[in-house]
Amino acid sequence: MDYSELKSVINSSNNIVFFGGAGVSTESKIPDFRSEAGLYKTKNNYSYPPEVMLSHSFFMSHTEDFFDFYRSKMIYKDAKPNAAHYALAELEKIGKLSAVVTQNIDGLHQMAGSKNVLELHGSIHRNYCCKCKKFFDLEYIINSKTSVPKCDVCGSTIKPDVVLYEESLNTDVINNSIKHISNADLLIVGGSSLVVYPAAGLIDYFRGPNLVLINKSSTPYDNKANIVIHDSIGKVLNSVI
Repeated sequence: MDYSELKSVINSSNNIVFFGGAGVSTESKIPDFRSEAGLYKTKNNYSYPPEVMLSHSFFMSHTEDFFDFYRSKMIYKDAKPNAAHYALAELEKIGKLSAVVTQNIDGLHQMAGSKNVLELHGSIHRNYCCKCKKFFDLEYIINSKTSVPKCDVCGSTIKPDVVLYEESLNTDVINNSIKHISNADLLIVGGSSLVVYPAAGLIDYFRGPNLVLINKSSTPYDNKANIVIHDSIGKVLNSVI
């Protein structure tokens, strides 16, 4: 397929922001949520639906069950960046891309070399003691000798720094994302169905001349974009950068 129009727009832009969803990571073999093969559609052996198990109230009331689900369904320790991650890191390296705004929690953008990554929903790589706030890395959660990881200083429960259902997004991350999107001359939205709010609403702050949507399926914003491509995000970006 010919992506020459996209390539031309990228070449003529100097302040690009990328807004990405779960579809960016599916090519790294991390399941998304809402597709037919996604977390919400596939059968599991748990007594509760994923939306419940990934809620703040479930974390508080069923902490052991939360971590059992979290470790098996949310952590993909061996996942590696794909072509999309590397293409975006290259765009930043050459000074064209100012920020990656992501709904993903896997840290693959940073692994690929991106520096300015705004993680709307947090990261599996950051974990904090609920009481004394000591920081713990992913290895500590994975290798915990107890089903519920405990702080080695005060003994309190450790919580992943991910935004659960019923929790608010980080205000600083939101404001920083709005600032970058508002100032961009090109916004590329990739791998997102644009149905999860408040994150999806961030693209309403874009005032630049070129909005590009790259997603395998259609989105509610397709009619507002200059360029719409229904294809693999990795293949598309790798072919134009």
